[in-house]
Amino acid sequence: MKEKKISTINLLLILQLLIIVILFFLITLTISRTTKQNAIDHMTTITDERAHIIDSYVANAEKTLTYYSKAGQITDLLNNPNDQNARDAAQKYTEDFAKDLGNLEGIYVSEWDTHVLAHSKPEYVDMITRPVKADGDDSNLKALQNALTAAGDGVYDTGIIISPATGAQIVSMYKAVYNDAGEPIGLVGLGTYTEELIATLDSMPIRGIKNSTYSMVNTVDNKYIFNVDKSKITQIAENDQLIDLCNKYKGSTTDDTGYFEYSKDGKDYVSIYSYMQDHGWLLMIDDTKNEVFSLTRNMRIYLSIFGLSVLGLMLLFHFLNKKQQATAERLSSQVEKNEKTKESLTKAVFKDVLTDVSNRVAFSMDMDKTFISTEKPCFFAMFNIAGFSAINTKYGNDAGDAVLVSTVDILKRFFKKGTVYRTGSDEFIVAIPGDGEPDANNRMINNVNTVLVNLAKPHQTPNGYVNATYKSALVRMTSSVDTSIITVLKDLTNRSNPTPDNVKFVDLG
Repeated sequence: MKEKKISTINLLLILQLLIIVILFFLITLTISRTTKQNAIDHMTTITDERAHIIDSYVANAEKTLTYYSKAGQITDLLNNPNDQNARDAAQKYTEDFAKDLGNLEGIYVSEWDTHVLAHSKPEYVDMITRPVKADGDDSNLKALQNALTAAGDGVYDTGIIISPATGAQIVSMYKAVYNDAGEPIGLVGLGTYTEELIATLDSMPIRGIKNSTYSMVNTVDNKYIFNVDKSKITQIAENDQLIDLCNKYKGSTTDDTGYFEYSKDGKDYVSIYSYMQDHGWLLMIDDTKNEVFSLTRNMRIYLSIFGLSVLGLMLLFHFLNKKQQATAERLSSQVEKNEKTKESLTKAVFKDVLTDVSNRVAFSMDMDKTFISTEKPCFFAMFNIAGFSAINTKYGNDAGDAVLVSTVDILKRFFKKGTVYRTGSDEFIVAIPGDGEPDANNRMINNVNTVLVNLAKPHQTPNGYVNATYKSALVRMTSSVDTSIITVLKDLTNRSNPTPDNVKFVDLG
C-alpha cells in the first residue's frame, strides 16, 4: 500500500514537471515572438519617421520652386525674354530670393530651350543647360521637355543626384511655366544641397539600436543615394535581397514597409525598409540581430532563470510535502470521522431515518424561513394512515415500514415541486408552492384526490401486499406559517371521511 502511494506521488511530480516544461517553452516562444515583433515595429516606426522627414524636405523644396515660378518678375521675363528691364528685374528677384534659402546650390529661370535668363549665380546667365549636340542630337532637351509637360503644373523631381556643376549631392527639380494659352514658355530649376537633410537624419537618436545605420537606394537604377560608406553613393547596391526589392517596387505607386534579414562579414543583420512611391526611393535602417533582438534574448534568459526557480521550488515543496504527508493523513482520517459524525447528527436531527425525508423539526425550521404572500401562496396537504398500528400488528413491523416508505415514494412522484415531511409516526405533510391563479384550489384538490387513489392501491411489502386507508386534508395559506398548521391539518383529517374523493379543504388566507 505504501509503495503504491509513493509511486502515485512520483507520477504526479513527473506530470507537473512535464507541464512546467511545456508551459515554459510555450511562454518563451510567445514572448520571443512578441518582443521580436515589437522590435521590428519599433524600427519600422523609426524608418517611417525618417522617410517622412525626407519627403517633407523634398516637398519644401518643391514648394520653394513653385513660389519662385509664380513670381511676377519670372512670368514677365518669360513673356518678354528680350526685354532688358525684365531681365534685370528677374535677375535681382532671383538673387534676393536665393538669399533666404539655405543649402542652395542654385535656382534659375530659362527659356523652353534651357537658355538661362536669370540665375542665383550670375555667371551662369545665358548658358544653355541642355544644348543640342553638334550632330543635331537634342534627345537630352526633349527628354526634359517631355518630363516637364508630363508633370503638367506640378514639379518634375529628378531626385537626389550628384550635381554635374559642383560634384555635390543635391535635390534636383524643375517646373514648366505656361502662358495664358497653356503653352510652355520656359522653365525654372532648383538644386539644393542634401547636407542639412543628412545632418538632420544623423542627429536623430534611435532608442535601443544606437549602432544602427541608414541608407537609401533609387529603385530606378538600383544606386545608393545615401550610405554610411560614402564611397558607395551613386554605386549599384550589391545586396541580392535589396536588388530584389528594387525590382519589386520599381514603378510601384503604393508606399510600403517591411524587413529582411541577411548576413555580412560573419554577422547577421536586420534591415527595415520604407518605400516612398512619390520618389521611387527605398530608405533602410540596418542593425545587427543581436542588438535589434537583444530584448528577446534577455527575456529568454529571464524566463529560463524563472523556470529553473519554479522547478527548484517544486522539488522543495515536494520534499516538504512528503514530510507533512503522514500528519496530513492522520488529520484527514480524523476530519473524515468528524464529518461522518456531523452528518449522522444532522440526519438524526432533521431527517427521518426510515423514509429519508425531512422530519417535524425540519418542518418547523423551514416554515420560519419560508416567505408566503397572496401572490405566492402555499398549500399544505396532510396524509394520515388510518389504523396504522393494526398494520404493524397484523403484518409485522417490516410490512409497516414498507408501507411508510411506499407512501413517501408516491407523494414524491405526484408532488414533484413539493417538499415531503414526516411529522408523526403515521402522518405526512407535503408543502406545495402555489401559483396564485384562480383555479389553483381546484387543481390542488384534484391532485390530492389523485394521490389518494394511488395510495389506496395495495402496497408491496416483505410480507405480501398490504392495503392501507388514508385520511387527507388540504390547507391554503397566504400569510406566515408555523407549526400550528399541523394541528389544523390533524383536526381537518379527523373531521373528514377516509375516502379518496372526500378530501377536506380549507383556505385560511
